[in-house]
Amino acid sequence: MDNEFLNDSDSDDGFEDENVENDIRWRLPKRYIREWENPIEFYEDGPFKKRYRFSKKAVIDILLPLVNEQLQRNDNRGLPISPIMQLLITLRFYATSSFQIVNGDIRGVSQASVSCIVARVSTILASHLKQYINFSTQQRQRQNTNRFYEVANFPRIIGCIDCTHIRIANPGGNNGEIFRNRKGWFSLNVQVVCGPQREILDIVVRHPGSAHDAVIFDRSSVRCRFELGYLDGILLGDSGYACRKYLLTPVLRPDNNAEIRYNNAHKKTRVIIEQLFGVWKRRFPCLYYGLRTKLSTSVAIICATAVLHNICIYHGFEEIEQEHNEQEQNEVFEAVFNREEDGIGLTYRRAFILRHFS
Repeated sequence: MDNEFLNDSDSDDGFEDENVENDIRWRLPKRYIREWENPIEFYEDGPFKKRYRFSKKAVIDILLPLVNEQLQRNDNRGLPISPIMQLLITLRFYATSSFQIVNGDIRGVSQASVSCIVARVSTILASHLKQYINFSTQQRQRQNTNRFYEVANFPRIIGCIDCTHIRIANPGGNNGEIFRNRKGWFSLNVQVVCGPQREILDIVVRHPGSAHDAVIFDRSSVRCRFELGYLDGILLGDSGYACRKYLLTPVLRPDNNAEIRYNNAHKKTRVIIEQLFGVWKRRFPCLYYGLRTKLSTSVAIICATAVLHNICIYHGFEEIEQEHNEQEQNEVFEAVFNREEDGIGLTYRRAFILRHFS
């Protein structure tokens, strides 16, 4: 009996061991992010730049220091994704406008992780807005004026202003419809002031697609700085804006040679901002094809790509070919009537034309 009991016990133990072996055999191994190839080591510089819009040297020497400190973790709990990999995942999202789940599959990361990474890195990059997007010193403004003058002999210009619509997902809620623009889709109407090198000098990213360009300008800080005398010079805008002493618009119905010359010089100079929109959206196609993220993340992405665009300009990185031009050479003149157009603004413009284009 003792032998039988021992035999029975032995057979039970053997059955349990077999189950344990099967569990071990069928259990999926835990996935380690570090097992995936490092894009910086895997790609040559050309293919790398095509996928991430920046060279390896630019990513390591310029972009990584902007985000590394805030993304760095002191422990290894939960197998955290390294700062460089988070930056590359975000740049790949900007450069492809692909679904987050697709970007995650490329790097072996879940869609939820990609969503958090894009929001986090975009917010950190957007926090450098004042450092990279500003009118800078008076000396820099004078340099911009000279460069603008070289384009079409238009004096005293320190910037060109316009707005562009960036498609977003329907924010929903009680105020969702105010983001529907006049073309019928949801967008943010982004105001930009650009310099002669297609750099962004000022940006406003808070107005829905239904807001008019002139209303956005009236509510912006750049108008206050001109009104208070902190900025000295002239902006060029299209006919959607009211004509002011510091914002000159085209003459809708020119009736003499001086006004025709003024309009031609105005058009040749102001086309720079249309080129900026084309280059900006070509460099970061997520802006052209639309953002499917929540509203706060979309705002952060727009600001972050503006910072990255200026970094490209200031460091002389190669420009992306312009493919998407908005209204270039096809201006739509909109009549905006207010006391500025009926009075001081138009009087100043007539005097300006007589002084410089007669």
